[in-house]
Amino acid sequence: MNTLTAADPPSSAQQAPAQFLSFMLGQDMFAMGILAVREILEYAGVTPVPQMPPSICGVINLRGTAVPVLNLARRLDREPSAISKRTCIIVVEVEAEEGPLVIGILVDAVNAVLDIPATEIEPAPRFGAIKADLLHGIGKVNGRFVMLLNVQHLVSTLHLQEFVAQIP
Repeated sequence: MNTLTAADPPSSAQQAPAQFLSFMLGQDMFAMGILAVREILEYAGVTPVPQMPPSICGVINLRGTAVPVLNLARRLDREPSAISKRTCIIVVEVEAEEGPLVIGILVDAVNAVLDIPATEIEPAPRFGAIKADLLHGIGKVNGRFVMLLNVQHLVSTLHLQEFVAQIP
């Protein structure tokens, strides 16, 4: 005799929406997992450092520590926007081979924290201008697509540890 059983309902952890910090690059909305974000700074300029990768626009002094700043538009092969009153640096911490790495990410504007249910996140597409491995996926929020960045991979592919060691 065959018995049909109902599938176990998803646990509340599986149904809980993930939190993402949303921000703008040009007219496009992006987001990153909130757990990687340490703080958000108003843009007050960066100090250029010679021989950095092209996507690193310089460093900032964050409470006595030199923190490299990634120009996200350049990293994603986009034309950077002009600096404005809304320009921010999102300071994130990611795991690197040598241990935790703190880096600033230059964005055009920070929007809000979004709660995005897992059911509203699609896998990263294998086409388009942004490499799929730099995306965690694409979220749908209020009928709009939000590109969810894989911050860990975005930073780790820069191989910044050797450059950070050179910063005084």
